[in-house]
Amino acid sequence: MTSDRVSPAPLRLHVPEPEVRPGGTPDFSSVKIAPAGSVRRPEVDANPEDIRDLAYSIIRVLNRQGEAVGPWAGLLSDEELIEGLRHMMTLRTFDARMLMAQRQGKTSFYMQHMGEEAVSCAFRRALQPTDMNFPTYRQAGLLIAGGYPMVDMMNQIFSNEADPLKGRQLPIMYSSKEHGFFSISGNLGTQFVQAVGWAMASAIKNDTRIAAGWIGDGSTAESDFHAALAFASTYRAPVVLNIVNNQWAISTFQGIARGGSGTFAARGLGFGLPSLRVDGNDYLAVHAVASWAAERARRNLGPTLIEYVTYRVGAHSTSDDPSAYRPKTESDAWPLGDPVIRLKNHLIKRGVWSEERQKQTEAEILDTVISAQKEAERHGTLHAGGKPSARDMFEGVYAEMPPHLRRQRQQAGV
Repeated sequence: MTSDRVSPAPLRLHVPEPEVRPGGTPDFSSVKIAPAGSVRRPEVDANPEDIRDLAYSIIRVLNRQGEAVGPWAGLLSDEELIEGLRHMMTLRTFDARMLMAQRQGKTSFYMQHMGEEAVSCAFRRALQPTDMNFPTYRQAGLLIAGGYPMVDMMNQIFSNEADPLKGRQLPIMYSSKEHGFFSISGNLGTQFVQAVGWAMASAIKNDTRIAAGWIGDGSTAESDFHAALAFASTYRAPVVLNIVNNQWAISTFQGIARGGSGTFAARGLGFGLPSLRVDGNDYLAVHAVASWAAERARRNLGPTLIEYVTYRVGAHSTSDDPSAYRPKTESDAWPLGDPVIRLKNHLIKRGVWSEERQKQTEAEILDTVISAQKEAERHGTLHAGGKPSARDMFEGVYAEMPPHLRRQRQQAGV
């Protein structure tokens, strides 16, 4: 007996592709940008089901004319915004000097923040000093804006005798409990579940401190990302879960990790989390959304997932060559602009800043960073000067050093 059924077409595997490759014309037409001030600001205790639309738009405050508009504006004074501009300028100058130091062989490795300065610098202002961040390797702005000494950061980068981590971490993998900055992990995604666990512990102890977890767009493909959302949702952990979508995970464009969810923020909807997208290059918008989420956590209303839409201007690290996987001019075409320039223009528009003050401040900050670098280099760099003592590897491991380590230290003569 014969069948009249038509043979099905062969199955095909879908592999997402970036809009353009090296040599092509940059294209960000797929980035749907809402007009500044057009996205509503819900009450802090809003039901997540009632604000699902915020996972698909982009919250913006600064318009193209440099004005702050809409319901998310007005939280910061001119003085606070000037300080925020200085923080971002300091981070950018710090980056430039440390990148140069790596090229000179003074450190083995460095990772820039170029284009992403507003995300961490503005977020830090929304937290209390005792809150804890669980960062990735591109949130040094949390330390800069939190008052952590640049000399200590440089000592860690150079792995010299004054390295506060005693040579136990890769360069730029900072750690400071006193400044609410948990030790950076080179393993992708681990910090997200750690942030949720820390927040749960804070709630169990009836403490008042909240946590913030950080992850890149590429790392959302890790299982720890989903485990963190599940636990945060179930136990209403007092945590703000941040996704920095800078369009590229090393050489892989963000569409690979995002999959079919449409946006990264939309991933949170399936877990019942309030999920928002924000212009990551808008200092005022980042601070406003971070403040909303932090207040929600402090009021025992549970976690919030935030996606920061930004762009990684520089290479992924000093070991990366972005010209191999994206057009060289792509960063110039990024439609959300430069966070430093945008905040500068806003302050000029308000009459509290000027191009002259901008240049003067740039020179002052450069002098400060160079002075810090000279002080750090007096303690040594990668191939010159003082190094952490071999004795340090035995210290701080156990509350009471066991006999076998005491013997090994004696045998090593340290």
